[in-house]
Amino acid sequence: MTPSGDVFVAINPSGSSPGKIVALRDTDDDAKLDRRATFNTTGGNGIAWRDGELFFAEVDRIIKYDLPDGQLEPTKDPEIVVSGLPDDGDHTSKTIAFHDDVMYVNFGSATNSCQVNNRELESPGDDPCEELEERAGIWTFDPSELDQTVEDGEHFAQGTRNMNALAIQPSTGDLWGVQNGRDQLAENWPAYFDEDDDRESPSEELLRLEDGETYGWPYCYHDPNLGMVLAPEYGGDGLTIGACGEYPEPDFAFPAHWAPLGAVFYKGNHFPAKYKDGLFVAFHGSRFEPNATGDLPGYQVAFLPFDGDEPDDDFETFASGFAGDERPLPDEAESRPVGVTVANDGSLYISDDYGGKLWRVFYKGE
Repeated sequence: MTPSGDVFVAINPSGSSPGKIVALRDTDDDAKLDRRATFNTTGGNGIAWRDGELFFAEVDRIIKYDLPDGQLEPTKDPEIVVSGLPDDGDHTSKTIAFHDDVMYVNFGSATNSCQVNNRELESPGDDPCEELEERAGIWTFDPSELDQTVEDGEHFAQGTRNMNALAIQPSTGDLWGVQNGRDQLAENWPAYFDEDDDRESPSEELLRLEDGETYGWPYCYHDPNLGMVLAPEYGGDGLTIGACGEYPEPDFAFPAHWAPLGAVFYKGNHFPAKYKDGLFVAFHGSRFEPNATGDLPGYQVAFLPFDGDEPDDDFETFASGFAGDERPLPDEAESRPVGVTVANDGSLYISDDYGGKLWRVFYKGE
């Protein structure tokens, strides 16, 4: 969102359709985005407008466009802020977040759990996990500098497997993230885990991310009943805690495999007072329960209240019904939430990469 109300959406390539940025505007104040423009052909994930510039995270670099507020299209080619970002293996999408003069960027892990042979039956973990030096963490860069490389950045936080859902807390300036937890406990380690274990663990962890902290991946994961436990790749059996007690517990634990992809703190005044300063999280939905009915595993936007600067002890389903009635999931889902942001009027935008829609949630009053 820009101050004047224009919306910019990042779209990845799909089939024969190239990636692009879509700019949208409501020209007649009817809450429908009826004017559009498109630019960029590479595609990506992270997008943010800041001080007259539009930043866009492609898979291997971050670029920025000179784009003053009130302008839908750039008038010149983008400039490269940082290039050479890791773009192989698993989890290549990047998210960007800003606080003051710092740009935060997530680098997802190249593997599921840092096995010697990725996602293979009983393959042990690489010990030490060398990819932690270059992946599975948060890096910071100076958004005003051009032509940076990874070496110009600072390694801010380590041991976050895939942290696409990043959000700055307005009241504190702290960086928060909701992590996509590991997969394949039962598939790769059937001696210790069954399908029920796989569906229920590990948690999707909400973390307040701090400079220099390490959060446990791949050596540990969060079990919703036991806390941080030792991963089977490193000698765990689903019960052993070992050295994992030394890593931070999540500030809140969402259900397993819900796939958080976007998050935003609510700073608007349009919704009832209980939503003020809380966190909205867009969940893409689980693949582990293909025939689920009723309360679906993800496929929703959840709301987590905050008590001051700390999360409350439970969340609510804020927006649901995305998946529709067809099964199996996720292949037959009608819609899957990805991004979420607060509009200038305090309503909420939700992007959907299955239905190709941008949803607006607004409050009609009691």
